[in-house]
Amino acid sequence: MEKSNAPIKYALVTGGSRGIGRAVCIQLAKDLEYHILINYNSNAAAAKETLKEVEAVGGQGEVIQFNVVDAQAVAAKLDVWQENNKDAVIEVVVNNAGITKDGLFMWMKPEDWHNVINTSLNGFFNVTHHLIQKMLVNRYGRIINMVSVSGLKGTPGQTNYSAAKGAVVAATKALAQEVAKRKITVNAVAPGFIKSDMTADLDEKELKKMIPANRFGEAEEVAHVVSFLASEKSSYITGEVININGGIYS
Repeated sequence: MEKSNAPIKYALVTGGSRGIGRAVCIQLAKDLEYHILINYNSNAAAAKETLKEVEAVGGQGEVIQFNVVDAQAVAAKLDVWQENNKDAVIEVVVNNAGITKDGLFMWMKPEDWHNVINTSLNGFFNVTHHLIQKMLVNRYGRIINMVSVSGLKGTPGQTNYSAAKGAVVAATKALAQEVAKRKITVNAVAPGFIKSDMTADLDEKELKKMIPANRFGEAEEVAHVVSFLASEKSSYITGEVININGGIYS
């Protein structure tokens, strides 16, 4: 292969080691020309498994470890990576890292409130804020934030998660307006009940009765939408929240 001066383009997926994050990594590798930067916090084995699956579909990628909550670690790890990959540019950011600590609000421990908010909301800030300047200079970018039906309608027992994801929805809409002139789109994807580690303990048989489509969704179904939003085909869609929930809340 001839050496060209064109930059190597990357898509960064936070929380890319499992569940929806893993499905997104694989779908981006299948559909688009991006190298996939798979972020994980603690599960290195799962991240390497995701990388194997990316390579199995003909994609290329690598893993990068940082906790999205830790602003200094995010900046340091991404700067070191950039230093080692001088001809690389991160064009797509999928803010997928998130955690749940469910419980009734009146019994909620402060750390369960703060940890959930920190991961989804501050994680979005730490990663996106560090990378957006380069997108603005390059006049191109795709920012896709993973939110939730909980952030739109509110879910009892998830006041913390609903607050975190609702805040990211509002941030998505505001940021989209700031950067649209530079050909950077900012959108959110709001899954409902999707089969994953996060929903493994839920009673699917009982819950699917409230879903018009009468089933839980697949991670791949979410990944297809993310892949479209990460592509050039979606250039006139920005500030939007796309629901993927089988009709439970639209």
